[in-house]
Amino acid sequence: MNTNEPNNFPLLERISQPAYLRQLPLEQLPEVCRELRENLIAELSDNPGHFASSLGVVELTVALHYVFNTPYDRLVWDVGHQAYPHKMLTGRRERFSTNRHFHGLRPFPSPEESEYDSFTAGHASNSISAALGMALAAKAKGENRHVVAVIGDGAMSGGLAFEGLNNAANTPNDVLIILNDNNMSIDRSVGGMKNLLHKLQINPTYNRIRYTASRKLLSWGWLDDKRKKSILRFNNSLKSLISRQQNMFEGMDIRYFGPTDGHDVIELVKTLRIIKDMSGPKLLHIHTVKGKGFEPAEHGGAVWHAPGKFNPQTGELIKSDESGMPPKFQDVFGHTLLELARANERIVGVTPAMPTGCSMNIMMDALPHRAYDVGIAEGHAVTFSAGMAKDGLQPFCNIYSSFAQRAYDNLIHDVCISRLNVVLCLDRAGLVGEDGPTHHGAFDLAYLRPIPNITVASPMDEHELRHLMYTAQLPDKGPFVIRYPRGRGSQVDWQCPMQEIPVGRGRKLKDGTDIALLTIGPLGVAAQEAIRQAEALKPGLSVAHYDMRFLKPLDERLLTEVGTRFKRIVTLEDGVRTGGFGSAVLEWLSDHGMNIPVTRLGLPDHFVEHGTLKELHALCGIDVAGIVNTLTN
Repeated sequence: MNTNEPNNFPLLERISQPAYLRQLPLEQLPEVCRELRENLIAELSDNPGHFASSLGVVELTVALHYVFNTPYDRLVWDVGHQAYPHKMLTGRRERFSTNRHFHGLRPFPSPEESEYDSFTAGHASNSISAALGMALAAKAKGENRHVVAVIGDGAMSGGLAFEGLNNAANTPNDVLIILNDNNMSIDRSVGGMKNLLHKLQINPTYNRIRYTASRKLLSWGWLDDKRKKSILRFNNSLKSLISRQQNMFEGMDIRYFGPTDGHDVIELVKTLRIIKDMSGPKLLHIHTVKGKGFEPAEHGGAVWHAPGKFNPQTGELIKSDESGMPPKFQDVFGHTLLELARANERIVGVTPAMPTGCSMNIMMDALPHRAYDVGIAEGHAVTFSAGMAKDGLQPFCNIYSSFAQRAYDNLIHDVCISRLNVVLCLDRAGLVGEDGPTHHGAFDLAYLRPIPNITVASPMDEHELRHLMYTAQLPDKGPFVIRYPRGRGSQVDWQCPMQEIPVGRGRKLKDGTDIALLTIGPLGVAAQEAIRQAEALKPGLSVAHYDMRFLKPLDERLLTEVGTRFKRIVTLEDGVRTGGFGSAVLEWLSDHGMNIPVTRLGLPDHFVEHGTLKELHALCGIDVAGIVNTLTN
């Protein structure tokens, strides 16, 4: 389906900027929403991206741009995968087919891409803090600027969201917080916040009285815009009286409105018009359905968060033939964790809202009493794991590498100082592809290396991952980090018997006489092919290959061999060169008086854009061709 042909979406064709949306009569907004939703379905069925979250905020997005004077008024999106409708309404619809492509539209909101993207948003829970800062800046400069934070998809469970709420409650500001409550993050939301929001929606006495009263007020003509402001405040008092509790937001002196239907665009517009100029912090609680308007996605759970290609008419997922292919690293982790847990009753699993994303759902299904989804709360996940380790359990805490940056202090203060036996598994280490710089696991090697009392390892393949997981759960190993990439490995026959790897011990995979190539992690597989090609291209060249396995502690035995036998060393890593594995090798050689030329291959000192892994590895010179070029020059 060519979504750019004229008259497919006649209203959207007229909306190149939100100013044109605001020229439409209110009655036409439902049709705008219908066209926008159909356009998204058509685009994302062929050019995969974050699907269900974007469908769930169509009406909200239209209402926000209709009521507020964007981009002067600020919209701060939390969980950036909600922002596809926002992109389409803000001058990027014609280019949306390039979304997530190399040099195309960015996968998440970015001020560098559009003035309508007021703040970078790739993960979760930062919107309230950022919006509060913008609101106070506007007040300090005397600007009559509205600032709206849109938080949802489980992001309210993040600690930063609570810190923002706490500050908003005791600082003079007029920020508006939209709580998009769809009871989901990627998987279904968990925890006390989810239960609180659910109770606010389902109180039967309140909903019955509210419905009866609204019918009466409507028949009396009392639901015009002038009277709605006082009625909304009365509604909150009525809710507190009937439920016999004051909700958390009102307890913090944040004006609370809702819950209301997040798919009634006309009512959303009317409500936003009423509350937007109220002084003080405000929170509008809307209830939406993730995947709204596409029935398979409405009922498909985590599958439709980012489903890949699908048939827009039938909802059938279009899967490539995966027979004979190696499994994903995450699935090897999930199956191996369950295997280990069945043999070791001390093992428990912890993940912050990513059970299907990291495949801990495999253990959750088989041993639900020993695996915990703590919600979007990475710092808590690490300290929670530390508490269990302190009293004798063996937690495997799985966090995406870039998200683990939020738990850095927890890892140092709560795990490493006390040498607690926490195994931190960092999924999505290295470049992750189309999700771009907010999701690349570029920094873990560099930020983990300075921490005392910690072991840091990266497996070259699935067999090594299993061996390292087995090793990490043996007694008294202390804090142990295992990092591995997104996507598939190289071993089809991955179910090998597990064995202990001595901590800090690498391996020589190939001997040589001219160059020593030192690798860590899965790029070692590409290095093997690169050595073969380089030696064929340059007869007489002899390259030795060392898979170091461990960043910390380094294998000093192998480094001594390398430093005394070779005149040139090349290091290869899928992390930043600054402070990473190559830097560690250079420091060790310098400390031991070995002045040998070292070429470090890795990620550059800038944020790498989005694209396929093949494109990005080539861009950074860490693909086979880039390694060959280094070895032969």
